[in-house]
Amino acid sequence: MTISIAAGTGFLGKNLEQYFTEKGHQIYILTRSPKRRNEFLWDARTLGEWKNLLETTDVLINLAGKSVDCRYTEKSRNEIYHSRIDSTRVLQEAVDQCNHKPKIWLNASSATIYIHSETHLNTEEGGIIGDDFSMNICKSWEQEFFRTNTDNVRKVALRTSIVLGNNGGAFPKLKTLTKFGLGGKQGRGNQKVSWIHIHDFCKAVEFVIAHKNIAGPVNVTAPDPLSNERFMKELRRKMKIPFGLNAPVWQLEIASVVLRTETELLLKSRNVSPDKLLKNGFEFTYPKLETALKDLV
Repeated sequence: MTISIAAGTGFLGKNLEQYFTEKGHQIYILTRSPKRRNEFLWDARTLGEWKNLLETTDVLINLAGKSVDCRYTEKSRNEIYHSRIDSTRVLQEAVDQCNHKPKIWLNASSATIYIHSETHLNTEEGGIIGDDFSMNICKSWEQEFFRTNTDNVRKVALRTSIVLGNNGGAFPKLKTLTKFGLGGKQGRGNQKVSWIHIHDFCKAVEFVIAHKNIAGPVNVTAPDPLSNERFMKELRRKMKIPFGLNAPVWQLEIASVVLRTETELLLKSRNVSPDKLLKNGFEFTYPKLETALKDLV
C-alpha cells in the first residue's frame, strides 16, 4: 500500500512509519519541515503541491493537532481548536479534488471525548460524551471529519487513549518521575487510566485498514483500564522502585502552573473499552499492563 501520514513526524507518526515500512509499504509524510525524500511540505491549512500525493495514496492518516500539554489560555485554546479543524478541512478539500481517492481515511481523535468516569465503561455505542473544553474540541473535530460523506472513502476516527512507548509520548516522563521517587498516585488515585502499547496502536491501525466493515469512531485502547493508583504501583514494581510519593491535587495545581500544563491530563478518569476492535476479532499483543510494562521497562 501507499500510506500518506499528515503530521507524521511526531511520536505516533514515527512509529507508524517504521511499522508499515518494515512490512514493505510506501510511506509519505506531510510536515511543516520536510527533511527526507519521503517528506513533503504542508502547513495544515492550505492546499499545496502535497495534494497530488493523494492521487496515488491508498491510506490517508491525519495526526495533526497542537499538543494539549499546555496551559489552556485563550491563545492555546484557539490553536488547539484550529490545528485540528483546519487540517481536517483542508484534507477534505484535497480528497474532494482527487480523481483517485484514498480508500480509507483515518483521522486522529481522542478517548478524552468521553466524560470523567470511574465506574461507567465507555464503548463506542454506549459511551457518554460530555460538555467541557476538551470534550467539545473532540466533538468539533469529529463533526468536521464526518461532515462530508465522500463516496468510496471509508472514514475512521481514532479515539486513542494514552499510548505507551519509550521514544515519545507520556511514558518516558512517567518513568522519570518514578525513578526519582515521585511515582505515587496523582490526586485520589481513583481516576481510570486507559492506555495502549505503541505496538498494539500500530497493529490496531493496520487491523482497521484491513477490515472494510469498520468505520466511524473506534476506541484505540487496551481492554484493561485501571486506576491511577494501580497503574503507578505496577510501574514502580516493574522499575524496582520501592516507594513513590503521592501528589495531592493542590500540589498538582501548583506544579501544572510551573510546568505550563493542565491537571486534567493526570486527573481525568478515562474509562474506555475497545469494543469495535474486540468484536471484530482484534487480538492485543499486550492486553494487560503487566505485559506491556515488562516489554517497555
